[in-house]
Amino acid sequence: MKKIFIINGGQKFGHSGGRFNETISNETLNFFKNNKAFEIKTTNINDDYNPAAEVDKFVWADVIIYHTPIWWFQLPHGFKKYIDVVFTEGHAKGIYKSDGRSSENPTINYGTGGMLHGKKYMLTTSWNAPKEAFTLPGEFFEQKSVDEGPLFGFHRMNAFTGMKPLQSMHFHDIEKNADVENDIKLYQNHLTQLFLN
Repeated sequence: MKKIFIINGGQKFGHSGGRFNETISNETLNFFKNNKAFEIKTTNINDDYNPAAEVDKFVWADVIIYHTPIWWFQLPHGFKKYIDVVFTEGHAKGIYKSDGRSSENPTINYGTGGMLHGKKYMLTTSWNAPKEAFTLPGEFFEQKSVDEGPLFGFHRMNAFTGMKPLQSMHFHDIEKNADVENDIKLYQNHLTQLFLN
């Protein structure tokens, strides 16, 4: 896991300046810059990008690290557009070749046509929702985790390409009760455990 592709999906829109995800993206960049064993490429979805060049980054990387806020329980529309545009560009060019099925038996093997096998991805998300909204009985997310609930489709999207997940990290209550200093410490430990130990 020496080639790292960092994607900042923290869209600037409405009242969101994307500051928290920019902070976490910069922490990620600095973590790998300080370890010479790693090569790094980055994308900020707020900047202009060339879809073919973005496909090349996915093909180049050993690990893709996604950073995104969650808006209305989904990815921001700019990040979703990035994925739609880049993954479509990547059809038969390194991201996926088909949905994996054959005309002889179209009911099986759906989702097996990815071209990114052997690669991994890591996801961070930021939420206004407190973590207890996912864990306590009777609370909003009915005791389903971020990964098994709202982000299930995101993880299946990556599985469709052939990638395998590394442990996600989710930051909660960012709008009302942020503790950025502590979040950064926890995140640095997360990166150390995954990539240096």
